[in-house]
Amino acid sequence: MAAHGDDPSSTAELREPTTPAGRALLSLIGNHLAAIRECARENDRAGAFPFDVFTGFRKDGVLGATVPRELGGLGVTSLYDVCLALLTVAEADASTALALHMQLSRGLTLTYEWQHGDAARQQLAERLLRGMGSGAAVVCTTVKDAGAGPPTSLTPDPVGGWRLTGRKTLASMAPIATHFVVSARTEEPGRPPAQAAAVVSGQTAGLTVLDNWDGLGMRASGSVDIVLEDCHVPEGDVFLRGAVDAHDDAQLAGRTVSSVTMLGIYTGIAQAARDYTVSTLARRGRTPAGAKALVAETEARLYALRTTVGAALGTADYLSYEYAGDPAVRGRRMMFAFQRAKLMVNKLAPDIVADCLTVIGGASYAGANPLSRLYRDVRAGSFMHPFTYPDAVEYLSTEAVETGRYDG
Repeated sequence: MAAHGDDPSSTAELREPTTPAGRALLSLIGNHLAAIRECARENDRAGAFPFDVFTGFRKDGVLGATVPRELGGLGVTSLYDVCLALLTVAEADASTALALHMQLSRGLTLTYEWQHGDAARQQLAERLLRGMGSGAAVVCTTVKDAGAGPPTSLTPDPVGGWRLTGRKTLASMAPIATHFVVSARTEEPGRPPAQAAAVVSGQTAGLTVLDNWDGLGMRASGSVDIVLEDCHVPEGDVFLRGAVDAHDDAQLAGRTVSSVTMLGIYTGIAQAARDYTVSTLARRGRTPAGAKALVAETEARLYALRTTVGAALGTADYLSYEYAGDPAVRGRRMMFAFQRAKLMVNKLAPDIVADCLTVIGGASYAGANPLSRLYRDVRAGSFMHPFTYPDAVEYLSTEAVETGRYDG
């Protein structure tokens, strides 16, 4: 328990890391913030991935931050601290933060497989984690199928292992990935389809990383498409899950861990918009009454945003590492807290940025103004899984009304 007199806002508002490993990560990130800011505008305009920034991340261990120390990483386990790290990067450039999220979240989920999976899962997870810890492996996760074609599939290879075919979209960080974790479904004669995640080297024959990202926002995130044409996958390089139609609330915990830290990205965008607006008004020297009212509302909304996200991440950390009860209850509680916070982030963050544009006026509408990039980037939050707005409404309302659960 904290001593009386300590400032509670440091943790309640996502201001300070909660663990030594989290402090070490934030310190390393601090060394790169100037470079991230310097190239953010031009990379956004060109839709160019920040290769030099990630080369620096790779050299000093940022890309291995969530790998256990015994496997060569920093050993950051706190979801709260990872969220704070992404928030800090997003204040400089949200595209860079979104790409970095790919690597950091994969370290967290692979660590769980290494600690709790069966022997095959542990071996595969350890191989990837050691590569990430040494800087040799950059792992991109691809979930969403592209277009209206058939789902990405794994079929048995006559010579052993699997054949992977499909097309994935919105694969952030793909331009520098050495490995891909590809969501797919197995297709085996006489067996029902199962969920799976295939690990594929970037050098695998039949795998093509396209250069086709041209998004409204997050333009420097490298969120390109991946084409997989009959790619061979060894038997031991697949994480097999349950049946496609099976429902297991325990799996909600893993889905939460994989995505909840992204809330920091959109909180960071809102913070950057607020800071730019306040500093601009200070330079102008005179603030009209209407602008003052919007600034006051922005302060209140940003406080609500930061404390909401901080609380959700604190809950996620407790349930991940301290809770010893029913895994299904853990999963439901984690996802419920995540989705409540995500719904608020996707409302508050865009409202904050929009009001900042109103306060600054027509100057903010120019492409060279930082607010124009923040306005486009913040809209990406509503498309992030799980869940998009309609599915989140369905999930939360069902949990609260139909099942009678209001907190797990």
